[in-house]
Amino acid sequence: MAMPKGPRGQDIIAAIKQAGVRHVCALPDITTSAGLLWPLSEDSELRLIRLSKEDEGVSICAALDYCEKRSVLLMQQTGLMDSLNNIRAVGCDYEQPVCMIVGLLGKEPDRAPTASDSFGVRIIEPVLDAMEIDHILIEGPEDVASLPPAIDRAYENSSPMVALIGRRVEP
Repeated sequence: MAMPKGPRGQDIIAAIKQAGVRHVCALPDITTSAGLLWPLSEDSELRLIRLSKEDEGVSICAALDYCEKRSVLLMQQTGLMDSLNNIRAVGCDYEQPVCMIVGLLGKEPDRAPTASDSFGVRIIEPVLDAMEIDHILIEGPEDVASLPPAIDRAYENSSPMVALIGRRVEP
């Protein structure tokens, strides 16, 4: 039995543009690189800001908001976990709309993140819930439509948001 298709990178790019995003802070992530990161790096309407560490992306996204520019931070869940203190301080305590697109490295495509055999995947949603961070799960092409409203909510509420990518992004 064939596994369902993951989201298409071009659809995610169109969705972030629809939400008014023009800046993408990113580190390579095996779940999203081929289908999303490389195509957006060639998109003339988006500015790619390459990072050496995920938590610097949290600060850059917050600084861009002060300049009235929308952005997203693209990374995998290991970087999210490594950046939690900065997300807590900048996103939660200082109420900044840090929008993150997070690839779930090691997530099995046939089950929910909380049912994953991978501890690092299984704990992501409970950690985000404990921190009261809005999050959505994007696993297939039909889920991408939830991204623009989630980004809009983050900016309207001045709060962080995480879009979890549960399957490899298709080119």
